[in-house]
Amino acid sequence: MKKVILVTLLSLFAFTATAANTPCSGKKGGISHCSGEKFVCNDGSISKSKKICR
Repeated sequence: MKKVILVTLLSLFAFTATAANTPCSGKKGGISHCSGEKFVCNDGSISKSKKICR
């Protein structure tokens, strides 16, 4: 029984770790390209992400 609970908890942790937001996620449609260090989204807007586009 303890193994089942442990496996379930580890599975949930792995799922939430991969669900992190990325620049231009959601309605923005993903990343189109970089403009300097900024991400340009597929809808034409500039992402407000603090990550650097390389």
